Amino acid sequence: MKKRIASLLKYLFFLGLGIFLVWWSLHQIPAEKWNDFKKGLQTANYWLILPVFVILLLSHMLRALRWKILMQPMGYRPSFMNSFFAVMVGYLANLAVPRLGEVLKCTILARYEKVPAEKLVGTIVAERAVDVISLALVFLLAMTVQSDIVGEYGMQLFKQLFENKSGQFSVMKIAVVLGVLAVMIIAVIILFKRFSHLRIVMLFSKILKGIWEGLSSIRNLKNKGTFIIYSAGIWMLYILGTWVGLLATQGTAHLGMSAAIGALAFASIGMIITPGGIGAYAYFIAKVLEKNNISFETGFANGTLQWFAQFIIVVIVGALSLGLLPVYNKKKQPHESR
Repeated sequence: MKKRIASLLKYLFFLGLGIFLVWWSLHQIPAEKWNDFKKGLQTANYWLILPVFVILLLSHMLRALRWKILMQPMGYRPSFMNSFFAVMVGYLANLAVPRLGEVLKCTILARYEKVPAEKLVGTIVAERAVDVISLALVFLLAMTVQSDIVGEYGMQLFKQLFENKSGQFSVMKIAVVLGVLAVMIIAVIILFKRFSHLRIVMLFSKILKGIWEGLSSIRNLKNKGTFIIYSAGIWMLYILGTWVGLLATQGTAHLGMSAAIGALAFASIGMIITPGGIGAYAYFIAKVLEKNNISFETGFANGTLQWFAQFIIVVIVGALSLGLLPVYNKKKQPHESR
């Protein structure tokens, strides 16, 4: 019961953060600029959602194929369709509760492909580690093609996190962050040493072993080249989708691929901090496009459209995947039993 309440409170916090960012973003638009914001939405080319749909669908397919490669060193070869369905249902669940989808996609594949869920957790950690590296590379690329714009906005965000009211860096804030991290690490070490006999600790040990096996699977991959190609392809499709999204509104249609790279770099942070990126995704795109001499209201209109396109894709394909999972596996079982 306590776990459910904690999960609910966590979800409400992140959802509240997303709603606050929507409210805050809308209040950043001056009263005399509201017509520009509405015009951006009214005159948008909504047909461009179709190519964005195809581009993002391809990126999700590559995720499923990449996930399959991570499972091969452990001796598991799930079908592409079950892997893809699990990925999409996971994305759908993440819209409701952040990170729930990562657990759900493991349990789905464990159910339909008989792969131990605790070992799949390791592959998810490995995927996230690769995504973090990929996002860092996108930031480096953005710094290369838009060094003045991305660098300026990045420093602005960093200062806001660690500055005090007088505008100086706060040693106290930095010390608190480092102190909390140190306490957490020490607490985990003590827990595993003194209470290794407890069932909960044994369960965590089992999960950590699965995580280590999943991380080690990257080193043991036979198809390292294919894995790298899939990873690069995912993020190249993200960049392409963002650029096509910029073409949707009149005020941003003239922007090139470099602006799309910068927008994606910061918008990806928005996808992390709120459920499905609600509020944060559009806000970060608007703030980055502001540095490209695009008004905030025009950028926010474009960011809202791009977020909505991703949201509707996940809802439609995720719901279809959830419904097709039992149908596909019902047809699959008689064929396998021959």
